[in-house]
Amino acid sequence: MCSLLTLHLSDPFAEEELLGGTQDVGSGADYIHIRIQQRNGRKTLTTVQGLAKQYDLKKILKAFKKEFACNGTINNDEKLGEVIQLQGDQRSKILDFLVENGVERPTIKMHGF
Repeated sequence: MCSLLTLHLSDPFAEEELLGGTQDVGSGADYIHIRIQQRNGRKTLTTVQGLAKQYDLKKILKAFKKEFACNGTINNDEKLGEVIQLQGDQRSKILDFLVENGVERPTIKMHGF
């Protein structure tokens, strides 16, 4: 009977205070994330998030569009900030482009399939 009472006395989710709050927990704020999303049928969408504020996203998007021969846009997300979206599966091309232009490879995470 004592073991049932101890379950109600402690809250297992109250330990989040030990982690220093919920900000930046598991967010990977220092990584650039390249993801792919399935649209409809065979159509896909590649997203790039986490680029540093020092980079001009409009110029990067223009270079992506010219280099990869695809269309793209910049979306503002409340949680993720500014996200670049490109048509098609451009993950490996984006990775190579960023590495060639001075972004360190360990700071880039590629997700999907």
